[in-house]
Formats: sequence, C-alpha cells, structure tokens
Amino acid sequence: MKGLFSYDSPLMSALTSIGDCICLSVLWIVFSLPVVTAGASTTALYAAAYHVIRKKEGGLWRCFWNAFRENFRRSTLLWLVVAAVLALLTVDVSVLRGIRLAGGAMGALYYVVLALWALAYTWGVYVAAYAARFDGSVKEVLKFGFMLMALHPIKMLGVLAVLFAGLALILLVPFMALIMPAAVFAVVSFTTERVFRLHMRPEDLEKETAAEARESEEETDSDDQ
Repeated sequence: MKGLFSYDSPLMSALTSIGDCICLSVLWIVFSLPVVTAGASTTALYAAAYHVIRKKEGGLWRCFWNAFRENFRRSTLLWLVVAAVLALLTVDVSVLRGIRLAGGAMGALYYVVLALWALAYTWGVYVAAYAARFDGSVKEVLKFGFMLMALHPIKMLGVLAVLFAGLALILLVPFMALIMPAAVFAVVSFTTERVFRLHMRPEDLEKETAAEARESEEETDSDDQ
C-alpha cells in the first residue's frame, strides 16, 4: 500500500500528469482570453505539453512562460493568418449549411468546405507545434506546417481524430475543458514529433537522440538509487 502512494508509483505519476494538464489548460485559457494572444498561448501549450507533461523536463510555469514570451511576435502573426483562414471557412460553412437546408444546389459544397475547415483547424495545430519546436520565419512555419501535414495524410487524420475527440468530450462534459487542451496536445505530440523526426537534419536528430539517451540514463540511475 505504501508503494502505491510513493512518488514514483504509477498512480502518483498519473495524478501528477492530470494535475499538470489542469494547470496547463487553465494557463492556456487565461493567456488566450485577449484573443490576439491565442497564437502565442497555443505555441506555449504545445511546448509545455511536450516537454513537461510528456518528457518531465523542467517546471510547468517556466516552460509555458518562456515559450509564450520567446514566440510571442511570430506566433501572433501566425495566429492572425490561421484565424483569418478559419474565419473565412466558418462563414462559408454557415452559409452553405443554410443553402443545403433550403434545398439549394450549392448546398452540396457544404461537406467539401466543412472538410476544408477541419484541415485548416489541423493545420493550425501543426503550425503551433512547429513554431514551438523550431526556428523559422512566419512564411516558413506556415509552409512547413502545411507540407508536413500533407506529406503524412494518415498521421494527419490521426491528429484530427484526437482533436475532435477532445472537442467532443468538452461538449459532452464542459468541465473537461479544464484538462482536455493540455491532454490533447500531449497526445498529439506523439504523432507530430514522429513526423518532425522524419524530416530533421541528421545533425539535429543526432543531438536530440543523444539528449534523450542522457535523460534515460539519468532516470535509470535515479531509480537504482
């Protein structure tokens, strides 16, 4: 029984992760409230979900704040572009839905535009993930975010499924909004990081692999002690 509640037990690890998800989700919501800061907040959400919740690196607040501050200008510009695309598609979806319900011939385009909206939504997540992990201009991040999504359509559909599953849970149980943003991004990072690794430069991939090996050794040494 004592081992069940020890710091390194699976139960305590799960409870810690849930607590981190709640704290990170609340941070994301608060920092997104001005709307214009939503891009930087989402980039910071991915950075903290990947480094802190998934890899247990550093403190939650420090990771979130550093990513928010360092990426603020670029992520804000990225957000304005993605938000403009989503807003345009949202209007089109709304108009075409009305036409479809009225029996108009153009209503058949409703499902096409709805699919484009879902792709744009997923693209925004790829853009935030790329911005959190790599340098590059606004144009480069937008381009590479789209290219990585298009080059791996099956993985992209997996990311889309996770996003909509999280959204569905929030709609069914509104309280889940306090945990789902961070939890979804932590799960999504498993796919996006695999995609990133497929296209990283050999020297960068070698550095990352070496860093992960060092972390694994440190964890093993800590467990032995």
